[in-house]
Amino acid sequence: MSILRKLGATTTAVAMLGVGVFTATSADAAAPAARTASVQAVAPKIAPKAVVATTATKSAATNVLVPGKLRLDKRCMTGRIICVNKKTRKVVFMLNGKLQASGDARFGAARTPTRNGMFKINRKSKNHVSSLYKSPMPDAMFFSGGQAIHYSSDFKARGYNGASHGCVNMRNRTVIDYIFNHVKVGDKVLVYSA
Repeated sequence: MSILRKLGATTTAVAMLGVGVFTATSADAAAPAARTASVQAVAPKIAPKAVVATTATKSAATNVLVPGKLRLDKRCMTGRIICVNKKTRKVVFMLNGKLQASGDARFGAARTPTRNGMFKINRKSKNHVSSLYKSPMPDAMFFSGGQAIHYSSDFKARGYNGASHGCVNMRNRTVIDYIFNHVKVGDKVLVYSA
């Protein structure tokens, strides 16, 4: 830009970035602060560590939230699905767009984070005990390797003062029992932050 500015040329820079377009216009008389403000004014807000989809249309379509306090992703509105929102700290069981059950959730610690993404329930275990940590995991619904949605007596006792080893913990036994009894192997699980 500085070589072009010395030549007295007016330039327009356009860069495509997955879901948006950054534009900046500079002229001989434009101040650096004004150019920075111009770029910031049109730049889309992208969350840190965001995964950019292969096409802008697909990415924009999958990140639309349904209005309401649960902040449900629009993908939660079709079929049999458990939606896990890390930002609202809620687990929601939906059936064809209708709320079946919801409850508080706790997630993995920084060293053992709960993975984001679209998964499926691959197995259920009513009275599971972790082979790795030797801790009880009642009503376990496994969705990603050893990660499962399950009841946690520690979460009930200590609340958000603790964390899991990557699982989605629930503290309301009635809610997790209901979800466990109604979810089928193969049902979708969406873990996201919005």
